[in-house]
Amino acid sequence: MTAQAATTKPAKEKPKPFVFPEFCKGCGRCIASCPKDCITLGTEIHPATGLIPIRLDLTTCNGCGLCIIACPEPYGLLPQVGEQAAFELKDPEKLFGARATTAPVPEPIPDKVLELPPAEALVIKGTYAAAIGALLAGCRHVFGYPITPSTEGAELMAKMLPRLDGVFPLAVSEDATVNMMYGCGGAGLRCMTFTSSPGFSLMLEGISYMVGSELPGVFVNIMRGGPGLGNIAPEQADIKLACRGLGHGNTHAIVLAPATPQEMLDIAMLAFELTMNYRNPVVILGDGYLGQITGKVRLPRTMVKPGLPAWAVWGDRAHRGNLISSIMLSEPDLEAHNRHINEKYARMTEVEQRADLFDCDDAEVLIVAANTPSQMAKGAARELREKGVKAGLFRPITLWPFPIRHLLPLLPRVRRLVVVEASNGQLEDELRLALSHANVHAPPPIAHVRRFGGVLPQQQEIVERAMALEEARA
Repeated sequence: MTAQAATTKPAKEKPKPFVFPEFCKGCGRCIASCPKDCITLGTEIHPATGLIPIRLDLTTCNGCGLCIIACPEPYGLLPQVGEQAAFELKDPEKLFGARATTAPVPEPIPDKVLELPPAEALVIKGTYAAAIGALLAGCRHVFGYPITPSTEGAELMAKMLPRLDGVFPLAVSEDATVNMMYGCGGAGLRCMTFTSSPGFSLMLEGISYMVGSELPGVFVNIMRGGPGLGNIAPEQADIKLACRGLGHGNTHAIVLAPATPQEMLDIAMLAFELTMNYRNPVVILGDGYLGQITGKVRLPRTMVKPGLPAWAVWGDRAHRGNLISSIMLSEPDLEAHNRHINEKYARMTEVEQRADLFDCDDAEVLIVAANTPSQMAKGAARELREKGVKAGLFRPITLWPFPIRHLLPLLPRVRRLVVVEASNGQLEDELRLALSHANVHAPPPIAHVRRFGGVLPQQQEIVERAMALEEARA
């Protein structure tokens, strides 16, 4: 043996490919790239995907790797290393790395506040008021599927937006609606939908995706009678859905509860400010009457011309490096993301509690109510005062976070709480949970007036309930 032969190392065998059937779409690109005809189309459907993956016969394979290069799926074909596959599960962001761009880091384009000329008051229904508030807040993108009793808001938007360089695509379903909002919010644009209880239920998966991806969007849910198809009359039985069941996973959103057409406009404007500030969906909960009744509405003196946030996936060179995604395959990464959104929820809870207090300074009987039932409750508080009972109305404007900070100072004087609602205790549950979290474990006795199925509590029955409790106390 010559010295040269003795020092020559055996050639390292090139790794041959192997296929992950669950990632193979059967596109055939690898078949066309293989010079040895080692790859053929399969004949069996993969049960996990419903697709037909390729089949490999590596008898004549020379390990050229052309098939791996041709595969459009990052995990479809991979090279073998020894007897095992060199495979590591990675998130798309880490797998492909930062997007190649020479553009500088994008700067946010700030909103502009424009003056409006004085105008006479309008007499309009609640859904119209919310639509006008959204327009004044800079919303030019509305997606929706018609459902009573919220449809009029979408109809007004469909008429107005083309004149304002806006768009209103009529979605084929509520599922399509929320996914359109995902894309629009990902572009950094203000968007919204009008829906009602059954439609809102169908949107929950997409709302969870928007929360996970930190995307803005406003959902106006005009609650109607249920469960099931129910009817088109008013109810408040979506409170638990909005406050405690907002899609799978660790999801929360600020939930606003207007009580008048004027508040429908004002709260719509506020909702867009909040959704852009927190990069999180915001829910406006109205009820069937509030969506349909007309009332006097005054326009604000300013409107918003929206800018563009730096994080937007806008589609131009400056924003090419941005990524919108809620998938995090690494458990530590997903835990860190959950900690991040938990911190955001904590900021919301600290800063965004809102309530309206009527005759609460010396109230001994405190009525708690929201939406249209709060109007009956306010009348009941006035009537009880005339009967010698020191009654007041505590009206939560944010149902999540519940405005417990505004309630706690009142409790030392309060002898009894009466929760008035058009549901089976869903508002009362939020009250009780907030009291518990505030370490109030012996609150004043809590009574209630509840109606169901589209029937709202009336002023007289609230008064009678409160008076009966007073008589029993005496």
